[in-house]
Amino acid sequence: MGADERRARATARSNRSTALRLSLISVALLVLVLVGLRLMPGSPFASTAAAKWGESSGTTGPSATGGPTKKPTPTPTPSPTLPALPVAPANVKIDKDGWWNWALMDTRTGRISGSANMDETNPTASMIKAWIGADFLRRVDEKGDTPSDTRMSQVSTMIRDSDNTAAQTLYEVNGGTASIRRLISICDLTDSSPAADGGWSRTALSARDTARMGACIADGRAAGPKWTKYLLGEMRAVRGVGNFGIRKAFPAAEQKTIAVKNGWVDRTREQKYTVNCLAIGDGWTMAVETRYAINLGYTYGAKICEDVARQLRTD
Repeated sequence: MGADERRARATARSNRSTALRLSLISVALLVLVLVGLRLMPGSPFASTAAAKWGESSGTTGPSATGGPTKKPTPTPTPSPTLPALPVAPANVKIDKDGWWNWALMDTRTGRISGSANMDETNPTASMIKAWIGADFLRRVDEKGDTPSDTRMSQVSTMIRDSDNTAAQTLYEVNGGTASIRRLISICDLTDSSPAADGGWSRTALSARDTARMGACIADGRAAGPKWTKYLLGEMRAVRGVGNFGIRKAFPAAEQKTIAVKNGWVDRTREQKYTVNCLAIGDGWTMAVETRYAINLGYTYGAKICEDVARQLRTD
């Protein structure tokens, strides 16, 4: 083989090797271009399986980090909204002489609102008769007894007509101040106490505790399951001079649905008139207490009770 032929063959091998390298380089460049197009957003070569930002890829297996795939958090169910009551807390203003306080309780939630001094106490006068009746009826039922017609008549006239003789009799049957201690315990009162002289009319109750006592009557703790409906019916039937105060701030049709027990007495020793009001409505209780100069009479305090209730009404 001549020198010229050897050079020709060497040149051919070199050309083939160069062509192969160029082909490989071209293929590599083509692959890189295709990969780049596949990853480019909006490209027709882009992968349809790629997850978008903020969206799930639909994968049900482990995550890319090796952990379990998180399940979507369920949307919480909103709590039901309680219907509005016909009363609500307000900035009450009373332009009258004397001392007074008030409290309003939403018996559905237990929330109590009131005047800054709603924890101050006042002698109850006849307002405590609602508890005396409740305590008597519950205790009779707890013993498995049935009250006599005479006792039931006493309960009724004590509540409807505020009869003091009936109240004294039933108070003694209940054990006197032991009955007030049961009131404080059963109804979860925090401010109140029995009278120092043991009398029912001087029981010291705050407006806040009076609202609690009303709730205690309404939910059955006071009179028990058997007699609660009866007692509330008697309180709705209050009549005569004792029918004043809080429920008078409501339309006539609504007044019939509101249970009340008011107390009023002129205290000559202190030269003060005491008028207190308790009302029990559907979902709420209200208490107003007053104390002022004796010469102003009981209607003065009755009007304060009504004025407070009028300002707390929402309709």
